[in-house]
Amino acid sequence: MSHFSTLRTKITDVEILQNSLRDLGITTKTNAEVRGYNGQQVRADLVAVLDGEYDLGWSGNGDGTFDLIADLWGVAKKHNQTELINSINQKYAVNKTLAEVQQRGLNNANVKLVVQ
Repeated sequence: MSHFSTLRTKITDVEILQNSLRDLGITTKTNAEVRGYNGQQVRADLVAVLDGEYDLGWSGNGDGTFDLIADLWGVAKKHNQTELINSINQKYAVNKTLAEVQQRGLNNANVKLVVQ
């Protein structure tokens, strides 16, 4: 029986997600195995290698979004999973916004991004 949970996300850019994880000091692997309970593993497009025996992974969907795949019980043994996932989502949102601003040529405009 698998202990992995799959959660829908609004993440659409795996490169920005990878950079966001690195910004948070989290090591990443691409096309790798997500570690779970009792040595179980599942393949994901991007894996956040966490301290301990459990990881977070993201796998792409046909609609361009990425699902979060993890043994959430295991992750919670060593991490505050809500804080961890929220910090990843917040960092992703900031980096995605900055990338869109630069892409539209607004980086020279008087744009001020305030993160709370």
